[in-house]
This record gives sequence, structure tokens and C-alpha cells, in this order.
Amino acid sequence: MRHPQGGDRRPWRSGLFVVLLVLAVTAVVVSAAAAKPTAKGATVKVGLITKDATNPFFVKMHAGANAAASKAGAQLIYAAGKSSSDNAGQITAIENMVTAGVKGILITVADAKAENAAIAKARAKGVLVIALDSPTSPTTAVDALFAKYARAATKGRTVTIAMLDEHAGSSVGALRHNGFLKGFGIKGNNKQIACVANGGGQETQSQPAMENCLQKNPNIDVVYTINEPSAAGAWTALKKAGKSKNAVTIVSVDGGCAGVRNVRAGVIDATSQQYPLRMASLGVAAVVKFANGGAKASGYTDTGLNLIAAKPLKGVPSKSVKYGLANCWG
Repeated sequence: MRHPQGGDRRPWRSGLFVVLLVLAVTAVVVSAAAAKPTAKGATVKVGLITKDATNPFFVKMHAGANAAASKAGAQLIYAAGKSSSDNAGQITAIENMVTAGVKGILITVADAKAENAAIAKARAKGVLVIALDSPTSPTTAVDALFAKYARAATKGRTVTIAMLDEHAGSSVGALRHNGFLKGFGIKGNNKQIACVANGGGQETQSQPAMENCLQKNPNIDVVYTINEPSAAGAWTALKKAGKSKNAVTIVSVDGGCAGVRNVRAGVIDATSQQYPLRMASLGVAAVVKFANGGAKASGYTDTGLNLIAAKPLKGVPSKSVKYGLANCWG
């Protein structure tokens, strides 16, 4: 999966025993205490916590979790942060869900460490916590693939790069950032990187972030963005600065319908498509199985990843825009 799917991915350093279930870019933190099977006839409660409630990726994830819970006869309890950096909101949501008696929590963590204490408390009470879209390890294909496309598109020449991340402390932001560097074949101190800025994963924040980057260096011709709303904001700034689509290579991640349409329009050159509905569905199924006395989730489950590009490039596997539109979300 956002996600999910590069770089230097380190496990959470909280002293917790971590087992990963990757649902594309998905990690599972298996509970330390054994959960009692749900009483016969009782409804299994499953929690879902996303970074915010408006990003199309999370909207689709919510829809997928709702559908899966309904099909399984479970009850979904949903909460979202006020923004992608609302750690306090996520911590409160974890605590409230444990109090409400959930058997498992699916969460897209806002920070690599901030939620760990709350997760530890939930685990100690037998709650299975599955982190969607923000993996810890190992390295998977998603983050390197879009960077490899950018490298191939620029034919290996020296370029001027801007990197638009999410926010300070974002685990998925750090992983995608590092994945881009690895896939492009450079280190963070490479002179080709003219600017690194935070756009919050939002179009409105990414436009001024890109404008600031262009003030630092107007020759930027490769742009990595944390997601497709950020890419849209970056393109608005580039267009206002007189840049043409052919003059700048933009790569991104997620595969939402708006993002794939921007690939078709030539705004985004390539984006790595993830499948949030499938992530959420498998996550809910894992919790319900666990709640009913089944085995704990462990190992890796690949929910799929495809690079979507209007122009395929030799050596970089990709799918067409037609495929992307047929499988997009939002």
C-alpha cells in the first residue's frame, strides 16, 4: 500500500516487540497481551484512525474499512486528526477507542514516535494495532520506483531538484523522502538538491512551499512530492513562474483519481498507485479474525502497487493512465 511502498526504514525504537504486516505499505504492531475471543453474539469493534478526514486517500480508506466491517458484522469506530501532524488528536483517539472496547485499531500514524506510548498501552490491554500506510521496515519497491522514473526521464543528466515533504516528524514522509534519494541514486547532501520544504501533503500549503523553493533556485527541473495534492500545488507555483510541463519532471505517490488525471494531463510525469480500500479491508479482516480467537497477523501481505505513467520508459515497469483511471480512488 500510501503507502503502501525505498529508503532507510527503521523499526520504531520504543522497546516494543514489533511484527510487520505490510498491506502494500502497511505495518502491523502485534499486541503483547493476548486478547480474549469476543463473546458469542457480541459485535467486534474495530477502530480506524487516519491523519485527517479530507485527504482522498484517507476518505477511501475509511470507506473500505466501513464496507469490510459491515460485511463482517463488525462495528467500525472512526476518528481522524485535524491535520497530518495532529499527534495529540491521534493519541486521544487511541485512548478513546481502547475505552470503547475495540479489539483492534488501524492507524495511519502522524509521527514516527509520538504515538508509541499510547500504542504500548493499547497493546498491553490486548488490542491489535495495525499501522496503515506508514511502514517501519523493510524496504519495498514503491519509494524507489517513482525516483527511478525521474532518473530515467532526465536521462541521467545533472538536474536541480526540489523535494516537498509532508511535515517534520512524519514517518511516511521520511520514508518516501529517503526512498526518492535511494531510487534517484543520490544522498541527502547532493548538490543537485536545491530545496527541501514541507507542504503538509496539501495543495494549499505546497504551492507557497514550491514558490519559496523557486526563490532559492529558479532552475528547478525535477520535483518530488509526498503525494498528489502536493504535486498539484507545486505545479501551480511552477506554472505561475513561467515553467512549462515539458521543462519540469514531477513524480509523486498515491494514485488517486485526481492524481492520475494529472498524469494524463502531463502535470505529473509518474505516480505510484496504492490501494487504500484494499489496505483497510485486509486490516479489518485481520482484526476480526484476531478478535474471534484466530491467529495474529504476521509477515507481509502485498496489496499491490503500480507506477502509473503516460509515457513508459525503458527499465522502469509501469502501467498506463487507462489502467490507473480504472483502479484509482477518490
